[in-house]
Amino acid sequence: MEALMSFFTNIDWYEIWLATGDTLLMLGGSLLFTVLLGLPLGVLLFLCSPRQLLESRGLYAFMSLAVNILRSLPFIILLIVMIPFTVLITGTSLGVAGAIPPLVVGATPFFARLVETALREVDRGIIEATQSMGATTRQIIVNALLPEARPGIFAAITVTAITLVSYTAMAGVVGAGGLGDLAIRFGYQRFQTDVMIVTVVLLLILVQVLQMVGDRLVVHFSRK
Repeated sequence: MEALMSFFTNIDWYEIWLATGDTLLMLGGSLLFTVLLGLPLGVLLFLCSPRQLLESRGLYAFMSLAVNILRSLPFIILLIVMIPFTVLITGTSLGVAGAIPPLVVGATPFFARLVETALREVDRGIIEATQSMGATTRQIIVNALLPEARPGIFAAITVTAITLVSYTAMAGVVGAGGLGDLAIRFGYQRFQTDVMIVTVVLLLILVQVLQMVGDRLVVHFSRK
């Protein structure tokens, strides 16, 4: 036990606590805005795709290209490229506030694509049956598409949340705070292995909790 405690001599548990709080704030804030922006974008992608309700090949091609470009851009590069824009809207590029805009921009197209995929899995017969009853496009989306795609959407939120955890860790490179910042400043730059181990374990626990909650929600809302 003594040997174990001596290994963690560099650990400042208060600092770990603050960093964990920053990571949770970044995750919660960015996930909220990602869902608010990505869900309607994913629905629009689905509706404008070929053989769907609002088929528009030109608009779909444009949105699909934009989503693919943002998805393919490495997040670490996006962090740096977005610094002027982040400063413009938040007043800083550091800390939790400075991390949320690039996190949202990086995760929204990813989440939108997952939502589009979830909507494609909805039985087309349900959509046609709703249409035959004279439902408007809005009613079809609200009363048929989204309820039927709920398990897939919750699965998409879970995957996106886990992706955002890794993004928050990378955001530590530009001083965004959180566990990633702690791991880089102390674990990597100062060769404090114990700090690195603790931050990695905490991130693994966070990912596991998110996955368990997501799986429960998917099972709860699934009709199968």
